[in-house]
Amino acid sequence: MLVAASQKKKREAPAPAASEMIGGYRLQKMMMQGQTSQVWEVVETSSNRHFAMKLLLPEKVRDDEHRQLLFHEADVGIKMAHPNVIKIIKLSKDLHNPHIVMEFFPGGNLKERVMYKKWDFIKEKALDIFKQAATGLAYMNASGWVHRDIKPDNIMVNSAGEVRIIDFALTQRVARKRMFSRKGQAAGTRSYMSPEQIRGEPLDGRADIYSFGATMYEVVTGRPPFRAASPHELLAKQIAEKATSPQVYNPDVTDEFAALVLRMLAKKREDRPKDFHEVLMKLRTIQIFKSAPTKSPQPAG
Repeated sequence: MLVAASQKKKREAPAPAASEMIGGYRLQKMMMQGQTSQVWEVVETSSNRHFAMKLLLPEKVRDDEHRQLLFHEADVGIKMAHPNVIKIIKLSKDLHNPHIVMEFFPGGNLKERVMYKKWDFIKEKALDIFKQAATGLAYMNASGWVHRDIKPDNIMVNSAGEVRIIDFALTQRVARKRMFSRKGQAAGTRSYMSPEQIRGEPLDGRADIYSFGATMYEVVTGRPPFRAASPHELLAKQIAEKATSPQVYNPDVTDEFAALVLRMLAKKREDRPKDFHEVLMKLRTIQIFKSAPTKSPQPAG
């Protein structure tokens, strides 16, 4: 088995490198890397235009599940046409370098803003960022899609505060019956999954509302709504434990915003806002912060 694994590793293509040509695009700079893929800034040689390209890591290229997720992401994204949803241009199913070409959107994600404590930016831009993200999600849900993986990592923001929703690999049509991955695990990211998503129930847009509530909570407090010592304990908390008010971790949060976030995090979907239009209406009438924060919110524990 060790010999076979070694031989398999040798057959893997080398990792992409700057200046490499893939499908008429020259790789310029790696923008981000995840567990299964990389995103590069690329230049289309025929037009000299800049795009972004998502590539599977070499060790994932021949994995059918990861290839199918990449293809699905492209199939969904190509159908999207909204200023707050990343625009996917085309898909290549090349055997050695399957990839997605999408609009080039320089900036970082909300997770990075929180990790690097960009609190002045968050204080100034958070409300508008949340409105834009909710507008994009309202469009996706109205188009019949549940994103299923809304989290700070999947909301891109540039220096001007413009927003794009990214990553459609787990996106599914509303109320599909089967919500599990091939390995039998509920698909999504544990810290942001709604109780019904964890249980593998049919989903509608209110699952994304829960995830977006958890995302907003983390952005304004510096921590997700729930923490636990193990993945199992974390999922159990998501299902059964009421979230602590974000005001506990950031007293500068207004009562109105705290109430909205806690309602979005309701365990029963019928207790949440019915759709993102309702979330947007509320965001348009409230403020997030009472005053300009003088220091970063400090998570307890």
